Amino acid sequence: MPFELTKEYVGKIAEAIEQRDVATLTAELEELYPADISEILYELDEEQSKYVIQLLDQAVGAEIISNMDPTLRKDLFKLFGSEEIAQFMNYVDSDDAADILNEQPIRVREEVIALVKDRQKARYIIDLLHYDEDCAGGLMAKELVQANVNWTILRCIEEIRRQAEKVEKVLSVYVVDDAGILLGRVSLKKLILARGEKHLSDIYDDDLISVETYRPVEEVADLMQRYDLESIPVVNVQGRLLGRITIDDIVDVITEQADLDRQAMTGLSAEVEEDDSVWMLSRARLPWLFIGMVGGLLGSRFIGLFEADIAIIPAMASFIPIITATGGNVGIQSSSIILQSLASKMGFDKSFSERLWKVFLVALLNGFIISGFVLGFNVLVGLPVRLGLVVSTALFSVVLLSSFMGTLTPLALDRLGVNPAVASGPFITTTNDLIGLAVYFSVAHVLYDF
Repeated sequence: MPFELTKEYVGKIAEAIEQRDVATLTAELEELYPADISEILYELDEEQSKYVIQLLDQAVGAEIISNMDPTLRKDLFKLFGSEEIAQFMNYVDSDDAADILNEQPIRVREEVIALVKDRQKARYIIDLLHYDEDCAGGLMAKELVQANVNWTILRCIEEIRRQAEKVEKVLSVYVVDDAGILLGRVSLKKLILARGEKHLSDIYDDDLISVETYRPVEEVADLMQRYDLESIPVVNVQGRLLGRITIDDIVDVITEQADLDRQAMTGLSAEVEEDDSVWMLSRARLPWLFIGMVGGLLGSRFIGLFEADIAIIPAMASFIPIITATGGNVGIQSSSIILQSLASKMGFDKSFSERLWKVFLVALLNGFIISGFVLGFNVLVGLPVRLGLVVSTALFSVVLLSSFMGTLTPLALDRLGVNPAVASGPFITTTNDLIGLAVYFSVAHVLYDF
């Protein structure tokens, strides 16, 4: 059965901690996965979390710490000394160790690196600290299994046994030349089935996708998704093998990017969490709320310009919400499709004119159906036919214009290097509200001949 965290269970754990009931805590926690224990720690304070981690096996504690939220981990590590942190670093991969140490003050970082027993891992960590976290170099782990292209199969297998002691996941063996230049890879299946006297040069696969250290993490994630890769090697500009990125690291990147896109689409201008300060939450929301407010004020001025028209035909006012809501919804739907295409890098074989033509056909069909339905409804409820024509014509026009607006805006922002996800938030909704109102009253002026 999957673990289910309840308030009663957290209370039981907290009580055992307060009473220093080691037997109860050990019995409760030894059956749980590290990820389940992490959930419990999120509900405890730093002192309680430290006590729990110190009770656990160091390898388990290291796994919990490496997967912990960075903000919470940073606060927790204030309670640990450099020597204690160094002990955990012996059990985590070099990329996770570099991420953890980057969160610490420089003094603590240097003390921990000096105390790491595995000096090769310490060198790996130092190498990774130089890379930005948003590039392939900052995401890669230095631990991997590599073999020289001139080795025999028997020697390669012996080297795998030696190297794999420090590598948690051996997915494949990377083949390099005498200068360390990446040539290809060979699967474990091929190694097992090949005759021992053969050389790697006879069996390795040179059709290999790799990334340079400076490549953005979004590009790495796209490559691994597109080609269904479990890991991808990282090389420098000369092609020398430096490390690898595994799928678990990419899942974190994809999840984080999805969160950022979702926040952008809903009008949040910064990455925030529920437990952030009131000021940080307000600051992230205010820019787009301000844009929405400005749009509302402009919309009210639009309506104010046509007060005389509304006075002549008061029933027109009741259809304003339909016009604005339809324009906003159509714009968001159109932009969402474009955003999906931009994110997946699919659909770019189509020319710009082909995109617009397809958008036009979809908008044309939707516009006819929506405007026809509204016209029929107004006739059935006994409203004047001319008013029904005004509303239906305006809706048809708004659907067409909003579709183009929702299509062109993300493409334009992407071309300018701005995150196109922001186009699906209040910006398109506000703009389409203004367009809808302008179209609505313009159509009324034409058909009623004001």
